[in-house]
Amino acid sequence: MEDIDGVFSSFSITFALSSGLSRPFFLAVSREIRKVLTERASNFHIALDDVSITNLTFGKEFTAAIEAKQVAAQEAERAKFIVEKAEQDKKSAVIRAEGEATSAQLIGQAIANNPAFITLRKIEAAREIAQTISTSANKVFLDSSDLLLNLQKMEFVS
Repeated sequence: MEDIDGVFSSFSITFALSSGLSRPFFLAVSREIRKVLTERASNFHIALDDVSITNLTFGKEFTAAIEAKQVAAQEAERAKFIVEKAEQDKKSAVIRAEGEATSAQLIGQAIANNPAFITLRKIEAAREIAQTISTSANKVFLDSSDLLLNLQKMEFVS
């Protein structure tokens, strides 16, 4: 700090920084203010070596506009996420459908190659039904035809 004719050449101007502003924006505004202050000071033959803006505040309308812009950006990101999720769900449904189609084709081939495959599937279905009923709190009395398994009429191929 130099003393020029009894006047200090260093002083501080303080503004308040709005928390909603990004650092690059703050730096751009700070540079512009520094430029304007330096030009105006030179009109009065004052040389500014350094201008440091530590805090900066804008009007309510500008701050509201910044907040609205941030909200819009967040909503755009959310919409983008929803679209990406929908695309993933679509791919998942296609893959699942392809798997089911392949499974149906393999089951069809197994039935064509070996008719006993249907009998095996009936027994597996009956076992599943019996397991579900056995763990139920209700008491149920069924014969084999109620379990989708008519063992008396079934022909076993060996």
